[in-house]
Amino acid sequence: MHFEFHVEGGNFSKAGSASSQLKKILKQLNVDPRIVKRVVVALYEAEVNVVAHAYQGIIYIDIDTEKIEIRLVDEGPGIEDIELAMQQGYSTASPEVREMGFGAGMGLPNIKNNSDRLSVTSQVGKGTTVEIITFLNN
Repeated sequence: MHFEFHVEGGNFSKAGSASSQLKKILKQLNVDPRIVKRVVVALYEAEVNVVAHAYQGIIYIDIDTEKIEIRLVDEGPGIEDIELAMQQGYSTASPEVREMGFGAGMGLPNIKNNSDRLSVTSQVGKGTTVEIITFLNN
């Protein structure tokens, strides 16, 4: 199964809509609730990162009998230092984003903790790609 969702940068009213839809799909497929929770947390964090930091992005989700693959590709400022961005508490969120309760520097660490494989690639001035894989038989 393949799904695509478009994410609009700065539109916090729709942040989390893709993760909410994925949760419904996984429940209909009778995926283990523990896996559903992990996948939804990882996608939500990644989705909010696109909303908070990028101009726009696309979420690609592929589900098969062995795994759930999620790829977020955004157009935005990119990440200068991925290793630093992976540290809990590190954030480049604007004051406005922080005032809304986002930008605590937990996004990438939470994604890593809730996925089996995580890859983050970025080009400064162009955007970031986040790839998340969760295996169904863990």
